[in-house]
Amino acid sequence: MNDELEGMAVFVAVAESKSLREAGERLGVSGSAVSQALSKLEERLGVTLMQRTTRSLHLTDAGERLYARVGPALAEVRAAASAVGELGSEPRGTLRLLVSPAAASFLGGELMGGFVAEHRHVHLDLFFSDEPIDVVAGGYDAGIRLGEVIDKDMIALPVSGELRLLVVGAPSYFARRPKPTHPRELVEHDCINWRPAAGAPPYRWEFTEKGRDFSVDVSAQVLTNDVAFNLRLARAGVGITLSDDRVRDQVARGELVTVLEEFSAPFPGFFLYYPQRRHASPALRAFIDYLRSAQTSGAMKQGRRPKPPVPPSR
Repeated sequence: MNDELEGMAVFVAVAESKSLREAGERLGVSGSAVSQALSKLEERLGVTLMQRTTRSLHLTDAGERLYARVGPALAEVRAAASAVGELGSEPRGTLRLLVSPAAASFLGGELMGGFVAEHRHVHLDLFFSDEPIDVVAGGYDAGIRLGEVIDKDMIALPVSGELRLLVVGAPSYFARRPKPTHPRELVEHDCINWRPAAGAPPYRWEFTEKGRDFSVDVSAQVLTNDVAFNLRLARAGVGITLSDDRVRDQVARGELVTVLEEFSAPFPGFFLYYPQRRHASPALRAFIDYLRSAQTSGAMKQGRRPKPPVPPSR
């Protein structure tokens, strides 16, 4: 039984690192020992789990199915062992979070800064991506996203206050083009749009009129996956774009002008999310408690789930 469990741990390490050498470093053994343990596991199971060449490793169909079951289970075991080992002590360990790049401005401010100052023994490992990565399969403790893209079976806690999407453009742009008075007029303008990843559809701009939500499929003069770059283009007078209301400082400086504000309703922002059935590590539990304390103090407002995501300005 011990050999089989050790073989499973080796298999998961190789599946996650895609390297015998890196898996060995993670487990504290040699690459050859990893290869031997993996071969013994395949022999016991009677199937090939990985196709191995001198340059790459690839999971077979059997390997994919095994990793889908064993990977999360081993993560649960490690988290439970860590929690038991640290009962009665200050939270320690690594908190691994999958974070939408748009949330960076929130985490870099008082929220994450306060958490780090309060929990000196917790190490943060943040991976920023808008790709639809499964937090459990990816080995993350939790994720931070806008609420609309979070699965309904996840536990979700707000990490920001309400946001509001605004259409903005430079004074130089509106000097040569009339300001739109209704969202339907956006099709007549040079729009700078956003999409979360390569191959993803462009964002449909969301608005509210007389309590009714609707969207506009704008014709994008420029399409990127970086809102900060889109804002730079907008400030240069290339066209108009969509951002959240933290762009107000640029408006106050006269760099940008807002339009269609009467059609922009506020909505809740970013949420921390994690599986209901997953045991929270001490580091994650400390972060959850910190967020709840911030909610109680009024630092964040909780509300309904937000509209589909456009990343706020950074």
